[in-house]
Amino acid sequence: MSAKVDMVSKAVGLVCVAHFFSHFNMMMLPPLLPLIGESLQIGYTEIGLALTCYSLVSALTQTPIGFVVDRFGAPRILITGIVVESLSFMLIGVFPMYSMLLLMLVFAGIGNAVYHPADYSILNQVVPSEKIGKAFSYHTASGLLGEAVAPATVLILALTLGWHTALIVGGLAGVAVAIILLLNRHLFSDFAISRSATHRGQGLLSLLTWPLILGLLFFVGISLTSRGVNGFGISALHEGQGMDLPSAGILLTVWLIAAPIGVLAGGQLADRQDNHAAVIAASFLGLAACLALLATTQPPFQLALIVFASGGFLTGLVSPSRDMLIRSVTPPGQSGKVFGFVSTGFNLGGMVAPPLYGYILDSGNANGVFWMASLASLLTIATVLGAKRAALKAPPVAT
Repeated sequence: MSAKVDMVSKAVGLVCVAHFFSHFNMMMLPPLLPLIGESLQIGYTEIGLALTCYSLVSALTQTPIGFVVDRFGAPRILITGIVVESLSFMLIGVFPMYSMLLLMLVFAGIGNAVYHPADYSILNQVVPSEKIGKAFSYHTASGLLGEAVAPATVLILALTLGWHTALIVGGLAGVAVAIILLLNRHLFSDFAISRSATHRGQGLLSLLTWPLILGLLFFVGISLTSRGVNGFGISALHEGQGMDLPSAGILLTVWLIAAPIGVLAGGQLADRQDNHAAVIAASFLGLAACLALLATTQPPFQLALIVFASGGFLTGLVSPSRDMLIRSVTPPGQSGKVFGFVSTGFNLGGMVAPPLYGYILDSGNANGVFWMASLASLLTIATVLGAKRAALKAPPVAT
């Protein structure tokens, strides 16, 4: 029994390492944009087009890859995705041309689309039901950690060795992770993925059900809320409240640090009770209140620290319960396609959020950024309550 527990722990650890590098890779380019633009003699519009290709390709391929995961098994698809994405970033550094940047970000987007369908399929398969909430929290926290450490790591490498080398080193690290997973693939061999003829025959239309559409909109709402604060919170504080940039940066950092702490706490909570929708709804109500406070008042810096810490913690707290709720409406053997489909909402929200919040800032209503994020939080609650009602009528959870 202890040997099997040890195998499960190692398998979860490997999935978390892979998820760490998926978020690390996503954050490698943003800190290097000024250096890349100067080196390639291109503007931010051209760079923005390349980054849009990355997000768009990920959004378009994530659900189809979920079908592939359910058909052929998650481990081999996960390893392939890591290799494709890592080699793509390496080749951008080896061949510093705009055409190569565009092409490789397309391939990197395909590689990035692998993680959620494959990761959640593996976790649902290997982790016992009574511990799945904690496993989901470790998975999410590892991604947030990769996102947090990437900018400083990449900038240090770029300033000492050049941006080309920074991307090559980051890509090599990803290849190393793929090799580690390949050498330890036996950890997943005892957990056969269910691929019955019934499951194979279910196509895209099987995902267009009310519960899963609500799940997709749920992820869109989460993305709109988080991207509003993460991407435009500093600008809103600076433009709307006259806060200096270093102070605004500290507040955002507090938010980002509190989020993974909330994720780990949420994992413990998700395994101890079954009313995941209530946890999510209460968290989003609290988050909406925090954001509304920022939109209507100009709190002292010490109070703002508490508000941002609370908001970040609440965004993290919902994540394990979110994953448990989606799991509850996932038919057996279809984790890859279902989680691939609903998490496409992250990409859709990521496409809508920048122009929406940018327009709000350009209109001269900087506090509207927090109002919009607060409204998105409240609207997300409706999708949660709808998904809960659907879960009560759902078939047995994914295994």
